[in-house]
Amino acid sequence: MSLAARLLNVIEHDILPLTEAGVAAGNKVFGAAILRKSDLSLVVAETNNELENPLWHGEVHTLKRFYEMGEKPDTKDLIFLSTHEPCTMCMSAITWAGFDNFYYFFSHEDSRDAFAIPHDLKILKDVFGLEPGGYRRQNGFWHSHALADLVEGDEDPERTALREQSARIRAVYDRLSDAYQSGKGDNAIPLS
Repeated sequence: MSLAARLLNVIEHDILPLTEAGVAAGNKVFGAAILRKSDLSLVVAETNNELENPLWHGEVHTLKRFYEMGEKPDTKDLIFLSTHEPCTMCMSAITWAGFDNFYYFFSHEDSRDAFAIPHDLKILKDVFGLEPGGYRRQNGFWHSHALADLVEGDEDPERTALREQSARIRAVYDRLSDAYQSGKGDNAIPLS
């Protein structure tokens, strides 16, 4: 199984069920997971929990759960997977935790345009003076990777199957986004 196939499977089968429950409770649609580089086994998956704490974005909540584990692998031996391109807070948390990578499914622009959650790009621009995509995707701390690039890099026929799986995942997130947007006025999440 290719890396792209495994990461899409983790989103579809491990993160999405948690996110569906989180959105039903009033949380945003963001989730994340941590996998071992050696065998791509899942270490932990989580989702956004901003109703409990506005800092529990999907990535930060996943890191919280990871650090609550008794025995855990070194972050240099792990892959960090995010459903959405991490915001600046989450990128910093991933960096401070010592990960040398992260992979994401939806871009910042997707969060703004398809999910009507523009805060990542507003903070990137207003606080850091950067345009969308203006951060260094390859730097001294980590390399970031868009899953779409991995999917397109796979060989046919796997590429066709991965494109179909990506479309299925996008359709579920579209439905979850509609559910979140219709109920967000009832939650107390800052920047909702």
